[in-house]
Amino acid sequence: MPFDAMSDVSDEALLVLYANGDRAAARALTVRLTPRVLGYATRVLADAAEAEDVAQEAMLRLWRIAPEWRQGEAKVSTWLYRVVANLCTDRLRRRRSAPLEEAEEPVDEARDAARQMQDAARARALSDALASLPERQREAVVLRHLEGMSNPEIAEVMDVSVEAVESLTARGKRALAARLAAQKDALGYEDD
Repeated sequence: MPFDAMSDVSDEALLVLYANGDRAAARALTVRLTPRVLGYATRVLADAAEAEDVAQEAMLRLWRIAPEWRQGEAKVSTWLYRVVANLCTDRLRRRRSAPLEEAEEPVDEARDAARQMQDAARARALSDALASLPERQREAVVLRHLEGMSNPEIAEVMDVSVEAVESLTARGKRALAARLAAQKDALGYEDD
């Protein structure tokens, strides 16, 4: 099947096609899923290089499991998010025992300096605030509000009940709001 014709094919069907040797299906699934899991890992880890490693490892695991994939048992995207979440958790746990080196943020030359500074300050404040949350709250907030997943999807990824997801996201949002409230004016938010 040509690559262009695969935009309407489900993730599960693409994985089965890949398992049967269809390279175009693998490419379509990679193009579809990699940016999503990379973005998720980047927000959780706040480190682009580590996030790339995690996304790559998660996709490799997906390719390895393809021949045994049983359609109807789980969504490919949910399975993949769960793998990414576990890989991120492992890396965050390893970080606790080793000091982190600060990396410079890449600069977008297309915007003016003041806007770049404000955007960088906002991103840093959000990243710092997210990092201050307990792991499970951070994971739930990122999946819900940055990845746009539904509570039932998050519950499946995190292996908790929907009620637990609701509690984790509510507590996480309250903690973020409290942490960021004092920085509202400094970050250029007036009535936002």
